[in-house]
Amino acid sequence: MSSIVLSHRVEEKVGDEAESKTAEEEEEFEANIAGSEEMELSISLILEKIENYTQRVSELLESGKTMIRALSDEFEEKVVMIHKHQVEKWQEEIRELRALDASNEEANALLHNARYLLQPIRDN
Repeated sequence: MSSIVLSHRVEEKVGDEAESKTAEEEEEFEANIAGSEEMELSISLILEKIENYTQRVSELLESGKTMIRALSDEFEEKVVMIHKHQVEKWQEEIRELRALDASNEEANALLHNARYLLQPIRDN
């Protein structure tokens, strides 16, 4: 009889251990599920951060492109204006040189005539 009782106790102990292991496994599984839910929440927060960051970078790039286009247009206008101003200065310089040349030619002609008139007459 004692062997039956001992055998029964061993079976109970083995059964209790099995139930204990099953309960531990369920707790572990629930902890893993909870861990997985926490993990999924963390992952979803990180993905949201990535999305927000990507959106900000995209907006920054777009505003940068707009700003660069505006600066490029302004730069082009200023370079064209500087070119136009410089060409006008050189054209004015050319007009002044032509006027000076014409004035010099006129003065040279007057001097030539004056020399001719002031030359002593040699034929007599």
